[in-house]
Amino acid sequence: YAEAHPELHAELTRRIAGQLPSGWEELLPRYTPADKAVATRKLSEIVINALAPVIPELVGGSADLTGSNLTRWKGAVDFQPEPTGLGDYAGRYLRFGVREHGMAAICNGMAAYGAVVPFASTFLNFISYAAGASRLSALSRLRVLYIMTHDSIGLGEDGPTHQPIETMAMLRATPNYLNFRPADGNEVSGAYMAALQHADRPSVLSLTRQNLPQLEGSSVEQTLKGGYELAVFGSSARARDLIIVGTGSETSLAVETAKLLRDEHGMVVKVVSMPCLELFAQQPCDYRKSVLTPGVPAVSVEALSTFGWHKYVHLPIGIDSFGASGPYQQLYEKFGLTPAAIAAKAVKLVKYYKHQAVPELDLVL
Repeated sequence: YAEAHPELHAELTRRIAGQLPSGWEELLPRYTPADKAVATRKLSEIVINALAPVIPELVGGSADLTGSNLTRWKGAVDFQPEPTGLGDYAGRYLRFGVREHGMAAICNGMAAYGAVVPFASTFLNFISYAAGASRLSALSRLRVLYIMTHDSIGLGEDGPTHQPIETMAMLRATPNYLNFRPADGNEVSGAYMAALQHADRPSVLSLTRQNLPQLEGSSVEQTLKGGYELAVFGSSARARDLIIVGTGSETSLAVETAKLLRDEHGMVVKVVSMPCLELFAQQPCDYRKSVLTPGVPAVSVEALSTFGWHKYVHLPIGIDSFGASGPYQQLYEKFGLTPAAIAAKAVKLVKYYKHQAVPELDLVL
């Protein structure tokens, strides 16, 4: 076969080996703060449209939420019997139906068989329905991409049944997962780069319904480290008074809070973007300490459960109750996730540690 069809043979052996086509990373889009605010689910769609034509082994679909997950690329053909007129068996887009567990199990089977890179999609909260099979993705070391949208109370009016609170804590507690909450377009591209580069573990990309700004200092490459210094607000010649760690949609909220603390309280505030705790935990100790500076009070801001954040910060700010139904701006106000509310807590924290030593965080191992 290699002699008769050398190009097809090379393509087949590449896919079986789990190697990706050369140069695919160069197609990932990059953004500047001058670019408009966009929901990260839409930014994900842009990435999928860039990669699907050049990574022909990328196969997957949605659990009956294609219009919301935005996972179908232009020119995609549904995997369907040809007589139905809906597609053919050369198609790469799967209509899984409303069965999240089955969807994850099917993707596990494809990944275990090899020569394909499968992805599955639904709302983040509904990965709980797939917990048994998605856990096996991690246990079996399979490269399955879980493209999860509507990642927080930011989905708004669908209410607490659809708003994930504890879901990310569950996923972060699962060994061998990579869990991403990208803050903007560069971090979405970085999340896809990391997810595709790690052939021996599944990834969850948690994406927003609401638009997010493209941030100054965000980086595709820095996303691969899991966490990094995004910006410092205040005099660079002074010691930092506070670190604010943001993740996903709350990173831009951390930036606005830092500006408020600088302007109204004269503080010097470092903002850290933390799109993936698992990748950050893999970095050398010196790097982690350069990001989360010892001796400086740190808070985290995430519109999800605060469970697990005490390892990284002195005060996690989040939501430890179920969500609520309403426009997402009102929900952020209700749950105290506004620059003013966060700044008030941060000021108290900084004042508290002026009179005693700031505890060292668990960043050694």
